[in-house]
Amino acid sequence: MTPSLLSPAARDAWLAANPSWVWDATRCAVHKVFRYPSFVEAFGFMTRVALVAERAGHHPEWLNVYNRVEVTLTTHDAGGLTRLDLDLAGEIDSLA
Repeated sequence: MTPSLLSPAARDAWLAANPSWVWDATRCAVHKVFRYPSFVEAFGFMTRVALVAERAGHHPEWLNVYNRVEVTLTTHDAGGLTRLDLDLAGEIDSLA
């Protein structure tokens, strides 16, 4: 079953409460950049996120360059932002 898209009001309320995440209107996604002191620490963060994402069955789009990890969350099956993305964002923030 495909999750429902969030309403713009629900999305905006979440973004107001989580200002470190940025809305990407062209991709209907939220985006955040994480920085670490080293590549190993950035990779460790990605490993922790991968385990949580796999358990949830919902996976981020991401890019890693040395100590920087860029995370983008959207639900492709639904065509935009869903509760799955916000729940995963919360988990990711708790691991950062």
